Amino acid sequence: MTATAGALASGKGHKNENFPVASVLLKREHRAPVMAFYRFARAADDVADNATARAEDRLALLRAMRETLRGVSDADPQARALRQTLSEHGLSPRHGLDLLTAFERDCRVDHCRDWAALIDYCRYSAMPVGRYVLDVHGESETCWPASDALCAALQIINHLQDCAKDYRAIDRVYIPLDVLAEHGATVSDLGASVATPALRATIVDLAKRTDDLLRQSAGFAGQIRDRRLAMEVAIIHRLAVSLNSYLKTRDPLSERVHHTKPQALGLAAMAALSQWAGR
Repeated sequence: MTATAGALASGKGHKNENFPVASVLLKREHRAPVMAFYRFARAADDVADNATARAEDRLALLRAMRETLRGVSDADPQARALRQTLSEHGLSPRHGLDLLTAFERDCRVDHCRDWAALIDYCRYSAMPVGRYVLDVHGESETCWPASDALCAALQIINHLQDCAKDYRAIDRVYIPLDVLAEHGATVSDLGASVATPALRATIVDLAKRTDDLLRQSAGFAGQIRDRRLAMEVAIIHRLAVSLNSYLKTRDPLSERVHHTKPQALGLAAMAALSQWAGR
């Protein structure tokens, strides 16, 4: 078995993500703990998504990360670094432990049954990230519902963008099977070079459901006391709304459904100015 999670690193970093991670908008003292959580999450995600390691070996590495984060072991460097950060800032390991639950599921389950199962997966794969960032900033747990809705939306947008790649590379399907069936699509449609009309209808359906999550989180930035975090959240929300609109009009199997750097910068600037003026 591979000795540590780091041996399965994909090389992907925070600059490769769809949305800002610990951007310069955040105060310096907040960026370090956010990046420690990101590095931990990135390492665990790389383990879960590795296409060559056996499931039992990947689960063993994730177990080592869990035990290290809990303080039972010192086996995993990224989990040990996060544990130290949590101790320094008086933060709980619960969000990191929740995140590991999602990655452990990824090693055992490769298809999603229905929308409820997808949201439950997001409860562990995405919502802990927003909750952790809020904790780092000392924000109230009353912000959690809006944060959860936004984080779930971001996760589902990412799933839809990468639906073909995930299927081809690791046979993982986050698109709910019942929604595929409702529109007459099949899992094998994800292997085509162009989406079938049935698969396009499925993706549009899920993008519309994601619109509901984005509406639920529309007031999130306004709930946040820290002005710099509020600005970053406003930017992330604006980017998400734009990407989700692409998914309703473009085919992720054959067309670009990501922002170019100028597009992302333009949307970010508009969102930041709007949020600043609103305050």
